[in-house]
Amino acid sequence: MADTLRLAIAQLNTTVGDLDGNVARALEMVAQAEAADADVILLPEMTITGYPPEDLVLKPGFVADTRAALEKFAAGTSRIAAVVGFADGADGDVWNAVAVCAGGRIHGTYHKRHLPNYDVFDEVRHFRSGDEPLQLFEIAGVPVGITICEDSWIPDGPVTQLARGGARIVVNVNGSPFRTRKQELRERVMGHRVEESGVPVVYANLVGGQDELVFDGGSFVVSPSGEGPVVTARCERFTESLDIFDVEVPPSLASHEQYPVIPVTPAVTHSRTLLAPPMAEPLGELAEIWETLVVGTRDYVRKSGFATACIGLSGGVDSSIVAAIAVDALGAENVVGVLMPSRYSSDHSVSDAEHLAANLGIETFTVPIEPAHAAFTGMLAPNLADQRIETGDLTDQNLQSRIRGVILMAMANEHGWLVLTTGNKSEAAVGYSTLYGDTAGAFAVIRDVWKLTVYDLCAWRNTAAAQALIPANVLTKPPSAELKPGQRDDQSLPDYEILDPILRAYVEDDKTVAEILAMELDGADPETVQRVCRLVDIAEFKRRQTPLGTRITAKAFGRDRRIPIINRYRG
Repeated sequence: MADTLRLAIAQLNTTVGDLDGNVARALEMVAQAEAADADVILLPEMTITGYPPEDLVLKPGFVADTRAALEKFAAGTSRIAAVVGFADGADGDVWNAVAVCAGGRIHGTYHKRHLPNYDVFDEVRHFRSGDEPLQLFEIAGVPVGITICEDSWIPDGPVTQLARGGARIVVNVNGSPFRTRKQELRERVMGHRVEESGVPVVYANLVGGQDELVFDGGSFVVSPSGEGPVVTARCERFTESLDIFDVEVPPSLASHEQYPVIPVTPAVTHSRTLLAPPMAEPLGELAEIWETLVVGTRDYVRKSGFATACIGLSGGVDSSIVAAIAVDALGAENVVGVLMPSRYSSDHSVSDAEHLAANLGIETFTVPIEPAHAAFTGMLAPNLADQRIETGDLTDQNLQSRIRGVILMAMANEHGWLVLTTGNKSEAAVGYSTLYGDTAGAFAVIRDVWKLTVYDLCAWRNTAAAQALIPANVLTKPPSAELKPGQRDDQSLPDYEILDPILRAYVEDDKTVAEILAMELDGADPETVQRVCRLVDIAEFKRRQTPLGTRITAKAFGRDRRIPIINRYRG
């Protein structure tokens, strides 16, 4: 009978900089795993520091405190081996590292060899690449290879090298952030590593929100079989959890080079009933996006020290979806809607907002902006060239938006709330927003969600709720900012069915105007494409001054896409 290794995967939700809190939570997981007779527990990349620690690791004092926290963690270990991520440092160098701990001490470390420097990652800025000779750790009598995140994405890299050097299983601890379809890619790539190495690969991932990133868990095991690599375990997505199960370990491969083996824990001599692995069902794309937005919102609010969020409810689709996400994230009792009707607000905008609030069970306040609108108009008029503000002109529209921003921020200050903004990615892309108005707030929940996807998500959430949680009228009426009489979005922008594909090509795929025109998208005539791309370029200064929001795509505004504000390239 093949040997087995009893594995515990801790999908831990850490907080960057909370060294003591992260250690305490990790030791709780270790104690639970030990009680279940696990042989080894895998804790995520940078568990001790939280991930990503970014420029904190440039502070020698932080690295020293991290080492002290690791020593505290190691002292709390007992029988089982614990693989835990931390920032290792010596003589001014810092490594993204894991330590293997058991019996109250550190038995050895491994330094990440391949540092990602693309998308949201800046690890070359923060860490030195590991270059020490590879080694194995004998855990419960099994030689185990250990790697960190990017190391497992390299063909014929550390995973395969460890297997050739005698590893019978390779574990990989990760801080891999979500983007759409990422889980499928992870499992496929780990399958390639299993094909190369001939040994099981364990992929243990972090969970939880950190600034604009969300780590989605979904840890898994890929094992070799007669028909090729197969996923033999899969943990839940987006949920902090501890999964304990047995993994079959094949015999050692014939090896030309046997790497040094550090003994950590002895072989298991007692018999035990095998524990079956978890096998969570894959999530659909809309479901995983929704969960990402919920986790990102919940952790940003709570890790920032707030309990309650407030949202300006306009009766439109964007504020409606943000309210629904906030309720799923924080609970209805911790979400407040503020209605701020103007002289231009339609009856349905107020009634739709009230209907939504009733469906969600949230408290609302109504603060009409007309008194402030009239006062500001009167105050400003003598200082303007024509002695008045034209009804519905750009100045008038922006004035209303900024009045609403002031009201939301004032109420948030008074009650200790955190303001969630409601702009979507389509609006952010073309600058269809008012600085210091509808962009005023702490967190932009749907900043990386295209307008058409907003509608798809609303429909999905209503189906999941088996009711029109987001009122049908919100989803069927023409989108409008309602900042002037009879206003509709399509008076300022192309229809979103035309706009979003152009924006996806320009923003996410880095296409030039000429390349977009060659794609022959529906409705994308030369004038429209050139205008839309120009709007994206000139709105960069706005995006730099707006709140961060949860990343769901392969290229979000912010970390992923860094375009100069002063930029005369027109391509």
